[in-house]
Order: sequence, then structure tokens, then C-alpha cells
Amino acid sequence: MTYSRARTGVAQYGQVAVAAEVAYASPHRLVQVLMEGALDKVAAAKGQVGRRDLEGKSRNISWAVSIIKGLRNALDHEKGGEIAANLDDLYDYLCRRLVQANNANDLSILEEVSSLLGEVKAGWDAIPPDLHRGATVRQAVAG
Repeated sequence: MTYSRARTGVAQYGQVAVAAEVAYASPHRLVQVLMEGALDKVAAAKGQVGRRDLEGKSRNISWAVSIIKGLRNALDHEKGGEIAANLDDLYDYLCRRLVQANNANDLSILEEVSSLLGEVKAGWDAIPPDLHRGATVRQAVAG
């Protein structure tokens, strides 16, 4: 088996595994998967900048922007209040910075985006499991 065939097989397995996880995931887990995906795409783009793979870099940055826009569009401003507004602003900023990184082949911008998105994901990961299916913080504290 050639390296490219093995690599294609691994990629296909990964796609099936993600599809299966998404099919049964909670909304909380879906957000985690999307954030992981965006972080993976930014990491890939960083490597591609170093290898001067401009096509791959652009493709991965575009994919990361699409994921972040999906996260942004999923925000519930009515229920999320100030937190949703702040995330909306942050996601908008991240998308603009990714476009700048793409245009300038700037690794430092990709690092910044990765760091900021990683902080949001760390906060998301710290949410207690009993709140993953939609219970509010107020209910958890009062309960």
C-alpha cells in the first residue's frame, strides 16, 4: 500500500468517526467538535505557511472561517445576553484576523487566533457535565 493510499484511508476513517460522533452528540459536544475542528484547521494552516503551501493554507483558513461563522450564527442572543454579544464580537474578530493572516501569510496572527479560540474552548470544556444539555447556571446553583 502506498503512503498516499494509507493517508487517504486514515482521512476517510476520521471523517466517518466525526460523522458518527456528531450524529449522537449533545449540543455542548457539537460546539466542542466545531472548536476542535477550527483549531485543527488553523494548526494545519500554520504548517502550510511554513511549507509555503499557499493553496492548502488558504483552504484551511477558509474552512476555519466557515466553522467560526457557524459558531457565530448559532449564538442565541436572546438567551445568551452579554456573553453571546461578547462571543459574537470575538468570532467576528477571529474571522477578520484569519483573512488578514491568509493575505499576509502571517504565522503570528494564526498563533493569536489559535490562542484566543483555545481560551474559549477551555472555558467551554470547563462547563460541568450537568449543564451540557441546556440546564441554566441559575438552575444548577439554585438546585
